[in-house]
Amino acid sequence: MVTRNERRAVATRMRTTRKLTVRHATPRPGDPQPADVEAEPKLKPPAAAAQPTRKWRLAAWTLAVAMVGVLVAAGMFARQSFDQAQLETARQQALAAARQATVDFVSISATTIDRDLQRIADHATGQFKDEFTQDMSQVRTAVLDNKVDSHGTVLRAAVVSASRSSAVVLVAVDATVKNTSAPDGRLSHYRIRVSLAVQAGRWLVSKLDFVG
Repeated sequence: MVTRNERRAVATRMRTTRKLTVRHATPRPGDPQPADVEAEPKLKPPAAAAQPTRKWRLAAWTLAVAMVGVLVAAGMFARQSFDQAQLETARQQALAAARQATVDFVSISATTIDRDLQRIADHATGQFKDEFTQDMSQVRTAVLDNKVDSHGTVLRAAVVSASRSSAVVLVAVDATVKNTSAPDGRLSHYRIRVSLAVQAGRWLVSKLDFVG
């Protein structure tokens, strides 16, 4: 049989339980609502997360600068190589022109005098051409009177100095000369310094000196 005290205790517990239930169910001012919780802004990633992106950009810029430097260096090297090739071509052309000019100059025959003199004049320019054309008639007379027959051969030739438009070449030449005084021929050795200049794409003799 339940005593009065036990019924009071049960009733007291029931009232306490209802109060606690009401307190927990009733939202208090300032408590976050469900909508507030959902609308809470997301946390930003820590600043350290941006480090890989900055490092990648720095590496990309460094690579780009390096590539530009390589391209500039390659362009300069190509230009230098082109200029060197052009200069070497000019040297070889000047050397060939000087060799031919000296052979033409010492190879004169009474039987072909007009053609020989014209060939020399055609490969001359500047002061040398002026002087040679002025003396051409006297040279022609001397060759015919002495029945000259001269043929030359280049022994050695070397470029003393050269640019893409001018050059100086030293040529060693042997020539066998026949004339009325030496009908059997006489061997002569010449060292000739030839100055050349480019005109209209051709290497022409601007000066010719016998130096030995």
